[in-house]
Amino acid sequence: MSIPFITFEQGEALLDWVEFTEALAQGHSLPKAEIGDTFLYRDPDTLLSRSAWIDGMGLAVKTANIFPRNHDAGKPMINGSVCLYSDLDGTLEALVDFHLVTKWKTAGDSLLGARRLANPDSREILIVGAGTVAGSLIEAFGTAYPSAQIRVWNRTTSKAAELATAYPGTKVADDLQAAVGAADIIITSTMSSNPVVLGDWLRPGQHLNLIGAYRPDMRETDDASLTRSQIYCDSRDTTLDHIGEFKIPLAEGVIQPSDVLADFYALDQFPSYDPTAITLFKNGGGAHLDLMTSHHILEKWKASA
Repeated sequence: MSIPFITFEQGEALLDWVEFTEALAQGHSLPKAEIGDTFLYRDPDTLLSRSAWIDGMGLAVKTANIFPRNHDAGKPMINGSVCLYSDLDGTLEALVDFHLVTKWKTAGDSLLGARRLANPDSREILIVGAGTVAGSLIEAFGTAYPSAQIRVWNRTTSKAAELATAYPGTKVADDLQAAVGAADIIITSTMSSNPVVLGDWLRPGQHLNLIGAYRPDMRETDDASLTRSQIYCDSRDTTLDHIGEFKIPLAEGVIQPSDVLADFYALDQFPSYDPTAITLFKNGGGAHLDLMTSHHILEKWKASA
C-alpha cells in the first residue's frame, strides 16, 4: 500500500473553514498533547522540527527547512512537510504539504477563537498586516462572516492595495486608529516587535485577535489592551512563558497568569458574546495544532478517495 502525499492543491479542494474550526474544537476534547520542538542550525540555515502526540489521534512531525539564500535564487525560503503516524502502531500514514498545514492551522486557530468570542453578527473586520497570512485570514473570516466588510491596513499602503486587489470586495484602511474603532473584529498579523494596536482605541463589544508575535520580545498590542480585556488563548503552554504578548506583561506584573481565563482545552469556559466586554485572543500555535490540522486533512482525503 502506497503512502499518500497530499499536495496543497488537493487539500485546498477538500477543506471548509467553518468545518475545520469544529475539527479543531473536537481535537481539544482528546487528552492533552505531548509536544516538543527541535532546532538545528548551519548559518544562515535552520531545520525546525515540531512534534506532537495526541492519544487517540496519532503522531505528527512537522519539519520546516529555512534557507534564506533561496530568495536570491528565486526559490522558496521555507520548505518542508508533515509526517503523520498511526496512533495504533506508529506506522507512517501520510505526508502532507507543509504550506497547506501552516495556512489552515494559523488562520483556523484564530477563526475558532473569534467564533467563540466575537459578535456572531460582526459586520466590520479589520486585518492589520498584509503578508501571506492576511490572505488566508480574508478567506477564513470571509467564509465565517459572509456579511462582513473586510478591510486591510498595512504600514506600506501599496501592499494592502495589492492584497485587496487579489481578494475582490476587500477594502484598504488608510487610518489605523479609525479603522480599529470601527471594527467588530480586529486581527493582527504583523512582524512587529512593538505594539501596533493600542488599548485606548478599543471599545466594548470588540474582539482583538493576535497572531503575529511569536518570540519573547514581540508584541502587537499594549498593556492597556490586556487590562481592558477578557483574555483567552489557544494554549497556555505555548503562549504564557514563550511569547512577549503575555511573557513581558506577566514579568512586569501588569497581568497575572489567572488573567488568562481559558485556552482551547477549556472551550466550555469561553463565554457567549458580551456586547459590554472587550475580548482578546492570542494565537500562539504549536505542534499539536499541526497534528490536528493534518489529521483533519487526511480524514477529508480518505473520505474523498
